[in-house]
Amino acid sequence: MTDKTLKKKKSSLRHNEYYDMQNVFDELHAKAVKGKSFNNLLEIITDRNNILLAYRNIKNNKGSRTKGTDGKTIEHYKDWSEDKIVKYFQYKLSNYSPKSVRRVEIPKDNGKFRPLGIPCMDDRIIQQCILQVLDPICEAKFHTHSYGFRPNRSTTHAIARTLKLLNQNQLHYVVDIDIKGFFDNVNHGKLLKQLWTLGIQDKNLLSILGRILKSEVQGIGKPHKGTPQGGIISPLLSNVVLNELDWWLSDQWESMTTKHSYAVYGYDQSSKFRALQTASNLKEFYFVRYADDFKILCRDYQSAQKIFIATRLWLKERLGLEISPEKSKITNVRKGKTEFLGISLFVKKKGKTKNGHDKYVAQSKICDKAKSNITRMLKGQIIKIQKNPHTNEVCKLNSMILGVHNYYNKATLCSLDFAEIAFQVSKSLYNRLKNRAKSIRGNRKPLKTKPKSMTYLKLYGNYNHKPIVVAGVHIFPIHGCKFVTPYNFSRDINSYTPYGRKLIHDKLSGAYTHLIKYLLDRGDYGDKSVELVDNQISLMAGQNGKCGITGLPLVIGHMECHHKKPKEHGGTDEYKNLVWLNADVHELIHAKQQETIGKYLQRLQLDARAFKKLNALRKLSENSEIVITV
Repeated sequence: MTDKTLKKKKSSLRHNEYYDMQNVFDELHAKAVKGKSFNNLLEIITDRNNILLAYRNIKNNKGSRTKGTDGKTIEHYKDWSEDKIVKYFQYKLSNYSPKSVRRVEIPKDNGKFRPLGIPCMDDRIIQQCILQVLDPICEAKFHTHSYGFRPNRSTTHAIARTLKLLNQNQLHYVVDIDIKGFFDNVNHGKLLKQLWTLGIQDKNLLSILGRILKSEVQGIGKPHKGTPQGGIISPLLSNVVLNELDWWLSDQWESMTTKHSYAVYGYDQSSKFRALQTASNLKEFYFVRYADDFKILCRDYQSAQKIFIATRLWLKERLGLEISPEKSKITNVRKGKTEFLGISLFVKKKGKTKNGHDKYVAQSKICDKAKSNITRMLKGQIIKIQKNPHTNEVCKLNSMILGVHNYYNKATLCSLDFAEIAFQVSKSLYNRLKNRAKSIRGNRKPLKTKPKSMTYLKLYGNYNHKPIVVAGVHIFPIHGCKFVTPYNFSRDINSYTPYGRKLIHDKLSGAYTHLIKYLLDRGDYGDKSVELVDNQISLMAGQNGKCGITGLPLVIGHMECHHKKPKEHGGTDEYKNLVWLNADVHELIHAKQQETIGKYLQRLQLDARAFKKLNALRKLSENSEIVITV
């Protein structure tokens, strides 16, 4: 599970539990697994708790400050009571008519623009209400090897699956299918029929979804096809469209039903596949999909050619989608490279198999376009630091470095790639920051640098690299990236089963670099001192991303840094006077009303050790200790 996935995720599970919706979502998922249909979903969507949950999830979203065509942000509702929010959105959904969508064009690497549609805040909250109810149903129906825009799945899992097929299955003919303008060409009528087939048979809800799809785009008018990128519910709907393709591909080999029932060990179907290879003329192939980017891996060129033609025709006839002839091709990765999610994949000969055949091992590197983009991005940030050598800008550079390391460390040759990038960027670092930085070779008067921060030591302590310090912040080494083996997605991980959620929480306990990246990247620190900013980031590394009281993983949007001795009582911004806490724990430290204290104690369920720490912090804050009477 990657930092990118963790960054936006587990607050949703916590919110589900707080608003008593988790059991409802679990039940929807369980029924969908059994193939049941749903015709009363709008009742759940308009439920008080579901609306409050949607509001909470949107409020914690980074985009909640982005304005729609009506100029409103999440701040518009900040003084509303819960009852007012609930009644307002229940009324809106009873006779729903979406507002126009603001169109924004984002430049692409090829010089073209990607259109984004930004709904108004009312519509975003309504889409979130719908998404929360549809997601557990759709997750029960989606194929395992679809990895884009889905909870708990990531690019890492897609790359890991591809590497497994190259290494273990020795499938070296890769079919690349690029759908031309996928998001702009989805057929609305076909999509609604696909939702009906999945069991979503609430006609009122389908009518609302139809209106969302046809929301007027400002300056353009009402679309007749396509799912606008930028909408809360658009990623789910795009997966619904291509889910039919997933199962069509899968049913031709991987999930094919056979007359004989073969032994299955866990998810291992190797005995069935061996039988199909020897007793049938079927061609072995597997697919991996991430959103509209997908690959089909085959054993020989003839099979690859047949499935390429069949898939092109199926997309055209079934979904009305064209493929890009320039970008769609067949690659023999023994001779060339195939690119997937910014990574170039290929194989090299390494020894022999037991049968005497040549054995090939998959290797991967950052693709050339991605390397150029990384270099350009880092150089651009260095120019900003040169113009404004402030803590904010240096932290943003560190966030960029950490972000690309976390994303591309799944490439086997990433160390060589980042050494090359560092060589290019180091020239800019020296030329532009030599008069502003400490510890850059060539300074006439070398300055003593302060000890490396806890963050630097935790993340890059194994590198014998003299750090560059600008505005009191150690810049992370650009070359400091090591290959991390990507692991396949575990099918047991599931946000809608108790056991699946336990696995998610277990995964979270050892991951915190996404929290550090968030702190580095959050921008304006207001009137906070440089010492406080630096110590907050270092402390996050020191606490391994866990709450100082409960010991549970911290979650973006629900964590706060607490001064043990408040500044108004003489406290400082020193490292030893700070502690990262779950936001509820922080509220409990400062709570004075018995009703408030009781509410948070009930929610947190602290053990004796945590309770003792809590009272110690309350005492430092000059609040009375909490006494529990049995």
